[in-house]
Amino acid sequence: MNAKTQQQSTSTVLPQPGQRPGTDVVIYDGDCVICTGGVKILNRLDWFKRLSYLSLHDSQVSEVAPDLTFEQMMEEIWVIDHLGRRHSGAGAFRYLTRRLVLLWPVMPLLHIPGSLPLWKWLYQKVAAARYRFGKMSGEDCGDACELHFGARKPEEKAN
Repeated sequence: MNAKTQQQSTSTVLPQPGQRPGTDVVIYDGDCVICTGGVKILNRLDWFKRLSYLSLHDSQVSEVAPDLTFEQMMEEIWVIDHLGRRHSGAGAFRYLTRRLVLLWPVMPLLHIPGSLPLWKWLYQKVAAARYRFGKMSGEDCGDACELHFGARKPEEKAN
């Protein structure tokens, strides 16, 4: 499955803001296997339907977050909460631990006073390597992996 097909199939599975008005909107990289897998997990953990999702490549993003640049969204996940506040990267995940009941067990760890710089650093390391992790997963990340690592060799395409 290439990245475009993956994005289309993911967007049909994940509820968008129009389907869940008044929810927190998670903006993620729909071309990234790791990001897409992560938001699918978030969706399963969202028992009370508090989240909706948009790929940063979706044209609706400019309506939900007109102030965010493409580069900002490519760097890290964003959550636009129901009050319009922006949370990004580790701060977004930290925020989600308060919103999703099934993430409450990790909430105390992420809220240790003074620990946010550590979580931000760790998040940035993972986010910067997400396409490499996605490529190692064996999934076809299509154009996204080619953009970051060059075209696949003919023998890789045959496998």
